[in-house]
Amino acid sequence: MGQVGARGAEGKVTITEIARQAGVSVPTVSRVVNGRSDVSPQTRARVEDLLRRHGYRKRPAAPGARAALLDLVFNDLDSPWAVEIIRGVEEVAHAAGAGTVVSAVHGRSGDARAWMRNLRARASDGVILVTSGLDPTLHEELRILGVPLVVVDPAGSPALDAPTIGAANWSGGLAATEHLLSLGHRRIGLIAGPPRLLCSRARLDGYHAALESAGITRDASLVVPGDFRPESGFTACATLLDLPEPPTAVFAASDQMALGAIEALRRRGLRVPQDMSVVGFDDLPEVRWSAPPLTTVRQPLADMGKLAVRTVLRLTRGERPDSPRVELGTELVVRASTAPPA
Repeated sequence: MGQVGARGAEGKVTITEIARQAGVSVPTVSRVVNGRSDVSPQTRARVEDLLRRHGYRKRPAAPGARAALLDLVFNDLDSPWAVEIIRGVEEVAHAAGAGTVVSAVHGRSGDARAWMRNLRARASDGVILVTSGLDPTLHEELRILGVPLVVVDPAGSPALDAPTIGAANWSGGLAATEHLLSLGHRRIGLIAGPPRLLCSRARLDGYHAALESAGITRDASLVVPGDFRPESGFTACATLLDLPEPPTAVFAASDQMALGAIEALRRRGLRVPQDMSVVGFDDLPEVRWSAPPLTTVRQPLADMGKLAVRTVLRLTRGERPDSPRVELGTELVVRASTAPPA
């Protein structure tokens, strides 16, 4: 990156001064200085003219300096799947010599605006967004800044003109429900995710498609919403157990909700899978050690993070992604939490 600040002690112009005179942002001038292609020809010509007139010289990079700085932004960081995405991002970013700044905006506009101010100050080379919580004005600011952006959307893609990377949620919901049907279950409950999220709706649609293919009529009482957290899985499972005719199996749209459901069953004195089968979604590391080990749909979270870094680094080089939308496959992992109905 070029030096950022006002005029230095020797009177030499800095990037901040060039940006002010050109009427553009500091990151835009930084991209021109570093030879990036993601700047309009008119803006590039105006900035380069000012750089020549002021005799600006790029400060030499320090030995071992990183090639890029990437911002990785979540709604929050208290979810285990966030850790899996970070793991994938860090692996590829480290190999590419890129630094990563991890932030959480918590769905609040104040947090998002603070992050945007920090992004401008850092002159980040690219942004990986794993949130649907930024308001439209901040979406527009990102576009104006011209910082390359990739959206990873296990929680649903915001309305941004940017490459998106997701998972095959519909086929995952279908596979989970078909597995339970293949074991002989006919009354299958669903603990769904928040209905506003695209991934939740896709998993619900996959569940419905499997039931319809098996000739089973939908029963709205068997679908209880949750929020992907264990507490909501616990509460939703209790609701299903209180039905006049409880289900014999439950598909929870996240592993954390599945673990909450298992705890609700345990407190009722019911056994998994002898009294009720449970399937989750995500394949987080801890579910291999749950009691019993959880049957679940593996969502390739780390791979989504890896692909996001590769894509945003391509954008920083002025290259186009192969596709504006990539969906990585999901896979059913059968363990000990599912069995035929008693």
